[in-house]
Amino acid sequence: MAVRFPRHLKPIEPQGPVLLEQERKAASFDPKALMTTLYGEDYLKKRDAILKILENDPVLGDKSHRYYTGREVRFKKALAAAKRFVELIKEHNWTKEDFGIADFLFDESGPLRLHRSMFMPTLENQATEEQQKIYLEAARRYEIIGCYAQTELGHGSNVRGLETTATYDPTTQEFVIHSPTLTSSKWWIGGLGVAANHAMVMARLISNGKDYGPHPFIVQIRDLKTHEPLPGVTVGDIGPKFGFNTVDNGFILFDNIRVPHIAMMARYSKIDKATGDYIKPPNSKLAYGTMVFVRANIVLESRYVLARAATVAIRYSAVRSQFVDDASPKKIQNADGSSKIVETPVLDYVMQQYRLFPVIAQAYACHFTALEMHRMYHENQAKMAQGDFSYLADLHASSSGLKSLTTTLGSAGVEDCRRACGGHGYSLFSGLGQFYQDNLPKVTWEGDNYILTQQTTRYLLKTFRTVAAGRVAEKDANFSASYMMEYLSNPKALCPITQASDLSNPEILLAAFKHRAAFLVAKAVHNIDVEQKTWNDMLVDVYRISRAHCQLMMVSNFVKAVFGPSAQQSNETRVLQKVAVLFGVSTLEQEMADFLTSGYISPEQSLLVKERSIQLLKEIRPEVVSLVDAFGFPDYLLQSSLGAQDGNAYVRMTRAAELEPLNQSKVADGYEEYIKPFVHGGQQKWKIGKDGIARL
Repeated sequence: MAVRFPRHLKPIEPQGPVLLEQERKAASFDPKALMTTLYGEDYLKKRDAILKILENDPVLGDKSHRYYTGREVRFKKALAAAKRFVELIKEHNWTKEDFGIADFLFDESGPLRLHRSMFMPTLENQATEEQQKIYLEAARRYEIIGCYAQTELGHGSNVRGLETTATYDPTTQEFVIHSPTLTSSKWWIGGLGVAANHAMVMARLISNGKDYGPHPFIVQIRDLKTHEPLPGVTVGDIGPKFGFNTVDNGFILFDNIRVPHIAMMARYSKIDKATGDYIKPPNSKLAYGTMVFVRANIVLESRYVLARAATVAIRYSAVRSQFVDDASPKKIQNADGSSKIVETPVLDYVMQQYRLFPVIAQAYACHFTALEMHRMYHENQAKMAQGDFSYLADLHASSSGLKSLTTTLGSAGVEDCRRACGGHGYSLFSGLGQFYQDNLPKVTWEGDNYILTQQTTRYLLKTFRTVAAGRVAEKDANFSASYMMEYLSNPKALCPITQASDLSNPEILLAAFKHRAAFLVAKAVHNIDVEQKTWNDMLVDVYRISRAHCQLMMVSNFVKAVFGPSAQQSNETRVLQKVAVLFGVSTLEQEMADFLTSGYISPEQSLLVKERSIQLLKEIRPEVVSLVDAFGFPDYLLQSSLGAQDGNAYVRMTRAAELEPLNQSKVADGYEEYIKPFVHGGQQKWKIGKDGIARL
């Protein structure tokens, strides 16, 4: 008989649903209106329709097993879910966008994710029409299942250092794929461990004795009938990870595997079939456009990461009450009309606000920055189609730094929110533990976060030198060059604030972030060009420059979205304006060392920044539950006892505990074998009587 909590017992008053309802009534805006502004009506209609399908699906509807089962069971269920998704795509004729919504709501990476997100996109972007007819059409029907095999045991960030080789043999017109060392083992490859029968292998192209660096090759790795590894292929799963354990990350080694000439992706560069001569791509930067798009999506995903964590922590902080605030005790009315003092919701404590409200601001900042990145991406694609690549370097550099910054913010934000939930945040029932584990790889994949900042800073230093030399006209200046011009026109500028309220002016905030970023760039250029410091000696400064530039971009994009001429004046906009200022002020406070070092802000003004930060917490306090409601995350997605929309945190926690396998009988499995021998053996020496234990 399973353990059950007594159903007549209720949480202490006031209960969660009442507290959340009070919070929602206190807001000055309609969260549904803001939700529509963020996502659009069409998206929300699609989401609701797809959500209904998923919630009622026999395979995908119940996610509770995720709490209680180990990797083997979870992976088998992930395989079943992957199969069911393929069936639903065909059954409902889902578009790529429809499936993206379904995948987002289901919120579990599975064995076919890399097939869709890396294998097929590589075929779409780098395969010729002939190759697409052979491989891509089959991949879309799931007749072949692929993965993207780039990272190796010994090399991740340094793609140029990959060791796997693809040597062209003109006598047979084949490429020989080979793993010459142990460290050339492909490693961390999602979908490779179990599911994939093909791999898009990044290998060093060698032809006529010359090494042309890494290029993509499609390689069959398993038999299509038996699924056994092909001769010469050593392949398997790398084992359990910190998170993401429903993905079969795998390893693979090749022992002189031969693949046909058509296996090399040849849309941009190719090998002449007869001579083995290498034909260069028309422009080496063409692949950067795809990288920008991927990183823009990662910025948008960071918004989701921060928003989801904030939703759980804010809702639970409104429900969770601890201690009595003697200065302003909270009271509730009894049924007889009298009142009694109750504990204070932790959301009323300024320290809790100081920890959580900036996370909400970061989520909204990521949202508007991602939208701007997508707009810039499409604009750049149009320019490149006309042969204009002038826009690409700035966009690529900024996307690299933003990927680094926003994924770092995301991981830190989830952990801050988990801690803000107290002890219950450590329970998987909070919805934050597994989420945190699965989010962590984002700081490493698509470029290690510290390595990526070097790309951003190299570009900024080059831009500064060009601007300082007077080789950029003001009318032709992009975002980066413009703020550097402003700095060079007045490098000794000082912040004009005299009181805390001055920091509500978005132009004052923007000016501070511009000066700080330009100052750091100018100082680095001087250290390298004049002081002759090495790049390695400058790496800490390099990281800070990228961070400063990208924080400026985020402040600028947020300000433009809610203060700009296109922003509609409404209650929703007025609240978002306060959130934008909070993002700027809290970031400024966090990075105060840079602003003080530049001399732009004085120590006295830094105290005004702290003062304004605390003021903003009080101003935003009535709005925060509705601000997270506006993110629009259904309970099916959140999977959180603490953060559910109805506020029944403690009821949900106890119901979840009832489902724990150890609680399915009153006497747990293992008692007879491991506990009973000690207890019963001891009864020969004592017995329990009315007065307690008496020795015999």
